Amino acid sequence: MPILQVKQLEKKFGTLEVLQGIDFSLDQGESLAIIGSSGSGKTTLLRCLNFLERPDGGTITVNGQLIFDASDPSTQHESDIRKKRLHFGLVFQNFNLFPQYTALQNVVLAPKLIARERSDFGANKKDILSEIEEKGRAILEQVGLSDKLNAYPHMLSGGQQQRVAIARALAMEPDILCFDEPTSALDPELTGEVLKVIRSLASRNTTMVIVTHEMDFARSVADRVIFMDEGAIVEQGHPEEVFGNPQKERTRQFLLRYSESS
Repeated sequence: MPILQVKQLEKKFGTLEVLQGIDFSLDQGESLAIIGSSGSGKTTLLRCLNFLERPDGGTITVNGQLIFDASDPSTQHESDIRKKRLHFGLVFQNFNLFPQYTALQNVVLAPKLIARERSDFGANKKDILSEIEEKGRAILEQVGLSDKLNAYPHMLSGGQQQRVAIARALAMEPDILCFDEPTSALDPELTGEVLKVIRSLASRNTTMVIVTHEMDFARSVADRVIFMDEGAIVEQGHPEEVFGNPQKERTRQFLLRYSESS
């Protein structure tokens, strides 16, 4: 059974159809790359999965459980949205770190807030918070920042800030980790260090959805690629199929423009 199933997802802004009948599934441990021109709906799709935007149509199923159905108001209660977001971790383009907190504090903030809602928090506060801190340190070490635990965002390079953002998302133990153009705000020389971390996550079979403009990266790291255009999925398949032998003329045009500009 797929860990994620998206069926006929739709999103409109006024009369503009940004997503048109999006259908795809994602297996446990699979890396899915989503490519396409600016304005094709890639980021909106991620925002709908994370409930930062409310879809106007379609369904989202995680681990076999229907968590959203646009035709069923019972799946859309605002009080449940935060819990549904916990299925997904989202790494933004521009890091979105809290400037007043250190790298470690940024990583452990949300887990600590969630822990306070546990029924046993009062009796085990010290142990629970200590465990969260230890886990935060381990995740920062995983992304190569064990020497930056107490550094504030302004003391870090863009690549280091993005790695803190990845660590922050991982700390919530999401079912699916989502990346929205994770290198778009970085200088070219810093892009490699972030892509290296994402590659390492893929090697650990982390389930990921990666919106990216890095075509070579998408081809090498993804198990499957989706090409979107004008709010619809034009083509999807194994990277070597999509990049090496695209079946749709629109896909061929997009990849040709990419190869000419690179």
